Amino acid sequence: MDLKQYFKKLKDTESSIEEPYLLIVSLETADGGKPGAVVEVSRREAAKALVEGRAVRANDEQKEAYFKQEADRKKSSEKAGLSRRLQIAIVSDSELRTPATTQEKDEQPKGSR
Repeated sequence: MDLKQYFKKLKDTESSIEEPYLLIVSLETADGGKPGAVVEVSRREAAKALVEGRAVRANDEQKEAYFKQEADRKKSSEKAGLSRRLQIAIVSDSELRTPATTQEKDEQPKGSR
């Protein structure tokens, strides 16, 4: 392919993409590209992959599955973060039954005025 034609096609493809980020699905390539991976890329990277025949635009089904998977990953990440921050306090029965005001009085050091 002529370089002028390549860059013209790249520019035309990039200008035809309206979204700033696009979901694309990889295709099998001779250099070891794995088919079926859905990724979100910039307009420029999407145009390059489309022109070079390494990917196609994701359809609605693939987009929905991708966003569901990302939402699940976010939930599990947040859950893991919360479990790291979880604090447990062991409280005896007598501490539970005693009103807070008497506990505060008991905690004051004796002999000080």
